[in-house]
Amino acid sequence: MSMQGKISVIILGAGGRGTIYANLIKLMPEKAEVVAVAEPRDFFRNRIVEDHHIPEVNSFTDWHDVLKRPKFADAVIITTQDRMHVEPAVAFAEKGYNILIEKPLAPDAHSCRMIVDAVKRNHVLLSACHVMRYANYTSMLRELIRNGSIGQIVSIEHLEPVGHWRYAHSYVRGNWNREETSSSVLLAKSIHDLDWINFIVGRRCTNISSFGSRMFFRHENRPELAADRCLDCPLEPDCPYSAPRFYLDRWKSGHIDNYIESVTSPLTEENILRAMREGPYGRCVFACDNDVADHQVVNMEFEGGATAVFTLAGCSKYGDRRTTIFGSAGEIFCDGKKILLYSYLRDRTTEINIEPDNGTPAKYHGGGDKNCLECFIDALRENNPDLILSGADISLETHLMVFAAERSRKEKRTIPMDELRSES
Repeated sequence: MSMQGKISVIILGAGGRGTIYANLIKLMPEKAEVVAVAEPRDFFRNRIVEDHHIPEVNSFTDWHDVLKRPKFADAVIITTQDRMHVEPAVAFAEKGYNILIEKPLAPDAHSCRMIVDAVKRNHVLLSACHVMRYANYTSMLRELIRNGSIGQIVSIEHLEPVGHWRYAHSYVRGNWNREETSSSVLLAKSIHDLDWINFIVGRRCTNISSFGSRMFFRHENRPELAADRCLDCPLEPDCPYSAPRFYLDRWKSGHIDNYIESVTSPLTEENILRAMREGPYGRCVFACDNDVADHQVVNMEFEGGATAVFTLAGCSKYGDRRTTIFGSAGEIFCDGKKILLYSYLRDRTTEINIEPDNGTPAKYHGGGDKNCLECFIDALRENNPDLILSGADISLETHLMVFAAERSRKEKRTIPMDELRSES
């Protein structure tokens, strides 16, 4: 493929993530274009069609119909629901399409291996959207570590404060609230983080243990006077999990994001009220059918002895991830806005500013979304797989780390990583 070639892309699943990647392609018109979309929901499909001037013949309600045509694009971006990844991934690999796929690959190790095997068998490229690898601050951190600024990595402490509202939206009321229909919260939300820790340490993980549970969002914690729905609840005005406050009030103030758009479309007061009255997002957070953990810690040991601990906090103030990397000669603290580099020898802290995520597509995940997509596009244009930092084998290893953590959490034992690597 020539370096000058424009990569043609099909979007499979035009919800929040699919729309973000489609919007990012508009920022690189000389490199790529969206030529087709498959999405069952009219509003989201039609928005992509209009924004990218897609002809009607290339607008599909079902991705199976795309496969009925001869191959007509270079790549697909798979951003369907988590449990709907494996079938299109295998099918489009068999058809010769290169694949950018939202994390997680699939909810179990066998399905992940099916995707990886299909990609290798058909000699197509796959990039998993482990976008934190591609964030601008990640490159800065890795450079500081490479140049010896903190010596050898000894341990890492990494926190993801999901945010009480975002957790309630996605993992109590929303699409990722049950393992049987989606996956564990660690896989759905924080595979990013285990992947990133692995990338920073730069050595294979040897052992994992994990603890966590659904502790707070339970029926027995429901206040005595609480109603099944926020619109009927006398406690709603003083409840931090009020659906009207998050959906209706935010919409009225012009704060539109993927969370609110997932509730109803088009966004009108009448539609939002109806959704809260009839749909999942108006339910009391103590009266839902959720079963995923609302907090979790994961402990990791790596070759050479370095350790890391990751904390997922569902009950938290929303904010940037916060990380401390402890080295033999210094330590690094990073919070998404700044890097603080402390030298043991000099007893001095140096502050390095990071360009913040300002809520625009090019800055999502610290620029990671755009960089991940652009590396994939460039890898195809230049026929250079090395530009992809999150290829099939790398992503499989990350998924096995998550599955090991979940096995540990449920079986109450430390899991050797080789136990999962040896399973077929």
